[in-house]
Amino acid sequence: MQENKVQILCTRPVSDELIQEAFKNDIIVDVIPFIETEPIETVEVQQEIEQAYMQTATVVFTSMNAVEAVAAHAEDQEPEWNIYCIGNTTKELVTEYFGEERIFGTAASAAELAELIVEEAPDEVIFFCGNQRRDELPDILRSNDIEVTEIMVYHTIPVPRKISKEYNGILFFSPSAADSFFRLNKLAEKTILFTIGNTTANTVRKYSNNKIIISKVPDKEHLLEEAINYFS
Repeated sequence: MQENKVQILCTRPVSDELIQEAFKNDIIVDVIPFIETEPIETVEVQQEIEQAYMQTATVVFTSMNAVEAVAAHAEDQEPEWNIYCIGNTTKELVTEYFGEERIFGTAASAAELAELIVEEAPDEVIFFCGNQRRDELPDILRSNDIEVTEIMVYHTIPVPRKISKEYNGILFFSPSAADSFFRLNKLAEKTILFTIGNTTANTVRKYSNNKIIISKVPDKEHLLEEAINYFS
């Protein structure tokens, strides 16, 4: 470990500007992803997305990867959608691709988003998701008699890697990345863990009793900022 330098492992890419800001505070940030995502490009999925574009529908996104996979099929279409999404990065992408006026509600977690949708009580929703999607949102909606059509638009692929360095802090941005990390790694007791939300924190707790700091805002850049502030 470099003398007098705090070492942080970030398990997904972040901006170079933040990495440089960390360096100015004597913090070294290593970026090592533990998952990869790829859009599902089968004819069947393409047809499901194209059919959704032609509907007036209530649509749900809980992942930036889902937004990008769906937007790739837009072809200058402007769908008549009422969109509910997770805040920050996912919301920013929804705004970019579909327009802010299409956003009818945002929340910090899938469960909170589901409760918001239940208040509005649509008859059905289209949930664009990945193959590792959590159960909270569709379970809450269905238990409140809201029909959920799930369209799986991307795959999450674990990329387990053995790390050789001992880190002062590690940042996790999804349950699947945490699962992948702990396949091959154990932690020193002093390592502080930072998670983007409660769901990711609960997954981390299955593997470690280390101190966990949960981001106040569900945003990857904000999580790294919180880690920089913590160690500064």
